[in-house]
Amino acid sequence: MINSNLIIFCLAFTLVTASISDIRSFRIPNWLNYSALAIGLSYFTLVKGYEGFFFSLGGVAAGFALLIGPYLFGGTGAGDVKLLGAIGSYLGGQGVFLVFLLSCVFGGAFALFLLASKGLLIGTFRRYGAILKGFFITRQLVYIPPNKNERQIKVRFGLAISLGTGLYILGEAKNLIFPG
Repeated sequence: MINSNLIIFCLAFTLVTASISDIRSFRIPNWLNYSALAIGLSYFTLVKGYEGFFFSLGGVAAGFALLIGPYLFGGTGAGDVKLLGAIGSYLGGQGVFLVFLLSCVFGGAFALFLLASKGLLIGTFRRYGAILKGFFITRQLVYIPPNKNERQIKVRFGLAISLGTGLYILGEAKNLIFPG
């Protein structure tokens, strides 16, 4: 767990800036991601030596690995991949994995909200229902692509990553204050 106020401030600055940028432009700037990654890696190396370096580097690798597949298939942007890697430099492999899971929950909830707000939620559920029905009848998975309106829905996953990280940090802070 992170126990330096300065490093917590750096991570918080990164998350807020990434969220604002993602909301405004669907982009998370490289200067932000690479700076955050360098700060996390440097901090843990200086504080804990080789052990800290490998803790931080493992988090970077895990963060990149968790989102590289969705990025390659067009499900997320490169900035999201780099942001999760940068967060991994602060939280290590286990921490970034939990952040990833929380981010997926936030991202899924955000996607459902967007679909519902555009009146597309029921149609989307029907489409997936038809895919499942076809699978159970034919034992073949036949993908039914989304319509034009569904394809236009874009989830700001950088915001979901920031919310997931915030929730993770709050949970860790609670464990420090109320152990056991």
